Amino acid sequence: MTEQNTTTRPTTAGTATARTGATPGSLSSDHGTTSIADTVVSKIAGIAARDVSGVFALGGGAARAVGAIRERIPGGRVNHAQGVAVEVGERQAAVDVVLIAEYGVAIADLASSVRRNVITSVERMTGLEVTEVNIEVSDVHLPEDDADDDEPKTVRVQ
Repeated sequence: MTEQNTTTRPTTAGTATARTGATPGSLSSDHGTTSIADTVVSKIAGIAARDVSGVFALGGGAARAVGAIRERIPGGRVNHAQGVAVEVGERQAAVDVVLIAEYGVAIADLASSVRRNVITSVERMTGLEVTEVNIEVSDVHLPEDDADDDEPKTVRVQ
């Protein structure tokens, strides 16, 4: 049997009871405690952010390039946590999201929608209070960016 090492950083409960109705320490009971790894929260946040209309992709240029290579390798999987960084404590989590917006989308509205979806998903699935969701819009995707991919490649040899 292998053991997995997960670390959590303690934080204060803050307003967990006021915002979520959860009692402080709701992840622990008389029968044991539950700890949630950072990777779990980052995957949930990444999927929630991608679900918002107007988000083209998550992650900056380098992260997306590495992700594209990983997906092309046989057996490679999509990294749902790409572009997402989290800090998870005993009762709280903080999330940072780097995204690329579709051209024409109101960025302030997009950030608000992403923030709301991430908070709702993480709090509902984990029971943790999300204290903040910081969003960095690193680029805007233009429709003509896709046109380069559709052009046929010229054959150099026959």
